[in-house]
Amino acid sequence: MSHDKVVKVALIGNPNTGKTSLFNQLTGLKQKVGNYPGITVDKKQGKCKISENLTAEITDLPGTYSINPTSLDETIVIDTLLDEENELYPDLIIVVAEVENLKRNLLLFSQIKDLKIPTILVINMVDQMERKGINIDIKQLEEKLNTKVVLISARKNTGIDQLKSIISDYQKLDTTPVVNISEKIDKDYFTKLKSAFKEFPLYKSWLLITQNKEYEFLNDDQKQLVLKFREDVNCIKRYQHKETIFRYQVIHEILKETYKVDKSQATDLRSKLDKILTHKIFGYIIFAAIMLLIFQAIFEWASLPMDLIDGVFANLSEFVKNNMAPGAFTNLIAEGIIPGIGGVVIFIPQIAILFLFISILEETGYMSRVVFLMDKIMRRFGMSGKSIIPLISGTACAIPAIMASRNISSWKERLITILVVPFTTCSARLPVYAILIALIIPAKRVWGIFNLQGLTLMALYLLGFTAAIMSAILLNNVLKIKNKSLFVIEMPNYKLPSLKNIFYEVVEKTKAFIFGAGKIILALSIVLWFLASNGSSNYTNAEKIVTSTKENQNLSEQALQKKIVAFKLENSYIGVMGKTIEPVIKPLGYDWKIGIALISSFAAREVFVGALATIYSVGSDEDTGTIKQRMAAEVNSETGEKRFNLATGMSLLMFYAFAMQCIGTLAIVKRETKSWKWPILQLVGMGILAYISAYITFIIFK
Repeated sequence: MSHDKVVKVALIGNPNTGKTSLFNQLTGLKQKVGNYPGITVDKKQGKCKISENLTAEITDLPGTYSINPTSLDETIVIDTLLDEENELYPDLIIVVAEVENLKRNLLLFSQIKDLKIPTILVINMVDQMERKGINIDIKQLEEKLNTKVVLISARKNTGIDQLKSIISDYQKLDTTPVVNISEKIDKDYFTKLKSAFKEFPLYKSWLLITQNKEYEFLNDDQKQLVLKFREDVNCIKRYQHKETIFRYQVIHEILKETYKVDKSQATDLRSKLDKILTHKIFGYIIFAAIMLLIFQAIFEWASLPMDLIDGVFANLSEFVKNNMAPGAFTNLIAEGIIPGIGGVVIFIPQIAILFLFISILEETGYMSRVVFLMDKIMRRFGMSGKSIIPLISGTACAIPAIMASRNISSWKERLITILVVPFTTCSARLPVYAILIALIIPAKRVWGIFNLQGLTLMALYLLGFTAAIMSAILLNNVLKIKNKSLFVIEMPNYKLPSLKNIFYEVVEKTKAFIFGAGKIILALSIVLWFLASNGSSNYTNAEKIVTSTKENQNLSEQALQKKIVAFKLENSYIGVMGKTIEPVIKPLGYDWKIGIALISSFAAREVFVGALATIYSVGSDEDTGTIKQRMAAEVNSETGEKRFNLATGMSLLMFYAFAMQCIGTLAIVKRETKSWKWPILQLVGMGILAYISAYITFIIFK
């Protein structure tokens, strides 16, 4: 039996060229997300069947404008292409270009081609050629670039079969460079360079000395030669500048013969839309309206599936209790595992809707307009227009959002962005907000259009964003770091969103939420169940102690059982822990049960709901229905009122709006800043702010 041959393919291209769309077309759902070796940046890989006995293992590398990196994301590209011992080193490179910006895209292509790795040029969005009045002489372009050129539309699945056919014969591709840099820059200098590094292509040698980094794959002699060439810093900078100019001159001559644009045939709506969407007044109104629509949809569209899911898990828990043999194992499943899983699954509809809208905004090209729109505002607060990307990404998760700050060149702006991103309302806060809003805010309509619960949710998102901005102002004045930056952003064309891309994005992000949060919640649910189902001698002798008390001797059987259950829970291990911390949290309107959920959620915020679901399941002597019903039925033993009243609910919302409750985020901040100073500052500062805000809110609404 013959095994499939595997070819390692790297997808490279400028941002907004449709590289991810092509990756999705080639790999479908055969994708996995990991980290680059030693780096926390996400690495997307997938497999594609090319022919009967050839499979491509495709890596989607971060978007970059040039092979000379200015950010950490771009550094990954050059590191992957220089180190042949790297597990990701490609057998074949596919450079994705966009049909309207071919000149700029070919700068990157010409650099990569000089590394003498088999390379294919893919020109995407050809479905727009006729509408834009563009005509390309492919045959002549292939001759000029010494490679195969494929016209595709990743959105419409056009040209993919032709691309696969060329991949199957990748070893026949011409690896001749497009540009001979030594001839135009300094022939003697590059002759010396070639002689010093005979084992490498000339351009690889040039890149090794232009990067301020020590490469481990070099031997000691090579490292010494690199350091010697690097001594003349001014010479290197001057030659880099000359190289860029020369490359653009060559590209210009090539495109003058092969690329024609007849603007009289073009029908462009882009400029008209930009005037409206980036308007200094209407742009902000439109953005606010879109955000309002999203928050309305999160409650309106998700309410029915959430109620169904909640009911299913409540019935499942009851079914297990009624149909399995009584004992610890049955209790574990019915009171620990099922409520814990239910605490995650119930929020899938809301999480999916949030990711759906974010994906649509990115796919259409609108998100780049938001970045442009917000740049002037962000600069007043010590951040860059690029900071808005991490802040908006933070609505999904703070961890990738913090990593997204790597494209900010100024260290001060990047540090401020990293420190304030956790204030933005992430998807982990959404389950807490959703359940508390549903408990304390009536499902009424305002002006007959807006859902009051949706408006409350939007207010919380705005509160988080405002807290981020105010913190940025404070940090900008406090941090004594020199700041120099340049804001450059590409405005991509508007396009209809690809349903396939949106589907993959929603599935991948929702899966990450379920399995990431689910593991933590399930593990903690089991631990919490054990702690709530076991205790000291008082717990073991609960029935004897309660029945021997005079005040309980005249109670009915049902009332007596309730007393026994409550006594057991208070004297369980978790009850003792809760009672210990209760004096600290009581001023906020919380009891020891909420305190346990609060502490548990420091691992991950979304654990709060699952923890309460587990505690209330164990603490109930009868079936009280869904998670929401169990929380609504909880009574304050001192006042006889509902535990989750307006004051307590609002206090909890304020606490979760500001508290840093995510171990993963703290770990990423430490790794990105290379210091424990900043994550500790975040944890303590946000914790104090959360406590004070929750206390003031409770007093106001009490």
